[in-house]
Amino acid sequence: MRNVFDYQQIIADSIVNFTEKNGSGTLYTPVNYILSLGGKRLRPALLLMANDLFDGDLDEAINCALAVEFFHNFTLLHDDIMDSAPIRRGSPTVHEKWGVNEAILSGDVLMVQAVQLMTQCPDRVLRDVLEVFHVTAVEVCEGQQMDMDFEKRSDVSIEEYIRMIELKTSVLLAGALKIGALIGGASKEDADLIYEFGRNLGISFQIMDDILDVYGDQNKFGKQEGGDIIENKKTYLMLNALELATGSDKDRLAEWIEKDNFEAVEKVTEVKKIYNSLDVRNHSESVMNKYYEEAMSNLKALSLSESRKAPLYSFSEQLFRRES
Repeated sequence: MRNVFDYQQIIADSIVNFTEKNGSGTLYTPVNYILSLGGKRLRPALLLMANDLFDGDLDEAINCALAVEFFHNFTLLHDDIMDSAPIRRGSPTVHEKWGVNEAILSGDVLMVQAVQLMTQCPDRVLRDVLEVFHVTAVEVCEGQQMDMDFEKRSDVSIEEYIRMIELKTSVLLAGALKIGALIGGASKEDADLIYEFGRNLGISFQIMDDILDVYGDQNKFGKQEGGDIIENKKTYLMLNALELATGSDKDRLAEWIEKDNFEAVEKVTEVKKIYNSLDVRNHSESVMNKYYEEAMSNLKALSLSESRKAPLYSFSEQLFRRES
């Protein structure tokens, strides 16, 4: 089997070929632009990997892999509009370069192209593949709505947060794996297991991302330390702290959350002290590891040899081999 980097390169080359057919013009120039900005392309790469895992034909799976990447970029393009984000992957966002209306329409055509590509899977699995894709697409939108709703609420529970990151982040990873497995000829049981593997891995990865925002080496990740704290983002760490805090810790945390005027470095330092006093990092890492172990159990249960599953074990280890 190929490694994940090989699949990423296949996706990148296929996108170039596709966008050349799009041509230019006011509708497709923004589409081609956002697709050219790169990114890890992990979801479509994992679709191809899952297809290979069950001895599938790459040519039967490549259009579905592109569909997943196009859908992902559609969500990013519309998310950027909702967030008024000026930068995506180090470059100006589509709405900054061409305007909001153009960005909305470009996102719409990306979604349509994703559906067109997904329908090009083999007829024998067309109904099952489309069912996974359509359910996943709706769930991603539900997750985005939950995330937006959380911004207006002060009573978000940890259970709700886990559900939100499951929908917004992990179901697309899980859906891509399941689609690849189905095209490759996996049984229903194996297709469901590889979906659960992706779902649990995605949740674990997002919690790790929350932890690294506060405790990671910012020189290695190129992110502002405590960016989530500065924005009062409802991460696993923040919600865990709100749940555990009592007395002066609770009062100080509420004070920092409510403050409109503050020095960013001071806020991060003080909130981090509260996190440390509550042992929030260890609590969060424990939950992160729980979901990771569940993902490994799902992977182990697949009816394939351990050597056959080795690339997914290796991918999982690499994904979590991020220094803190």
